[in-house]
Amino acid sequence: MLAVLLVRMLSNEVSVMRGVLVVACGAVLAMGVGVARGQASDTAKKPASDELKVKLTTSQGQPAGVVIFKPVKQGVKMTVKLANIPPGDHGVHIHEHAVCDAPDFKAAGGHFNPSGKHHGFQNPDGHHNGDTPGNVTVGENHKGQASFVLTDVSMDPNLPNSIFANGGTSVVVHEHADDEKTDPSGNSGNRIACGVVKE
Repeated sequence: MLAVLLVRMLSNEVSVMRGVLVVACGAVLAMGVGVARGQASDTAKKPASDELKVKLTTSQGQPAGVVIFKPVKQGVKMTVKLANIPPGDHGVHIHEHAVCDAPDFKAAGGHFNPSGKHHGFQNPDGHHNGDTPGNVTVGENHKGQASFVLTDVSMDPNLPNSIFANGGTSVVVHEHADDEKTDPSGNSGNRIACGVVKE
């Protein structure tokens, strides 16, 4: 009789332990799902930035400001913020190579131009993909800012007009204003600052 009683007690204890184990496993799984959901919602709240910031450098190696590229519905918004640049109007263009070798920045090549057009928004045979529709005016404090929406470039690396095509491009600041019509660079003079554009 005592043996039967002991067997029943042990059997009940095993059942209780199984129940506790099932409940514990369920709680752990629920916590895991909750953590996963929390991580997913955190990711959704913090999307990766699609902006690209390019640092500019003068031919003497000094910081010359930044250019910010951001994809927009019409193409790419290009915001130019210049610093340590002589006062006046300056042409700013996207050039074909991702190289900024001082002091002349000639290794940046010509204007980014996969469409094979002529220079300038006022040129009937233009414009280059890398042309901007205006100049950047720099004040007596050696700073200047302008924004342009470029409809002939992309930030999609799979497209031929992408600023990331063939290993990237560069942004070049010229010493003078761009006249928006004269090949190859609108009589904008020497290259005085440059920044490499890469993914």
